[in-house]
Amino acid sequence: MDTSQPGTSRPLVVTLSARPGREEVDRLCARLAAAPPAEVVCEAGALAPAGLAAVDALARLRLAATRHGHRLRVEGVGPELRALLRLTGLEETLGLQP
Repeated sequence: MDTSQPGTSRPLVVTLSARPGREEVDRLCARLAAAPPAEVVCEAGALAPAGLAAVDALARLRLAATRHGHRLRVEGVGPELRALLRLTGLEETLGLQP
């Protein structure tokens, strides 16, 4: 897990590990709750395998970001995870471009 606090106009960057556990996601959500509203970039390139745990982590981060006034942008999503997000209906919710 990596987080970077935004400067004047830099986004808050959140990096998910390959297999984020519930505790890691809880810590990231708490970090979003404590930060002032800003753009948040979630780097998801390390997420593997593309399973429901990865979908859950991204959905929980999206929910936490929205609740606290952040704009979440997810980057680095691989093709397998993207397909799973499409099947679950979360591809558009997470703002992933086709």
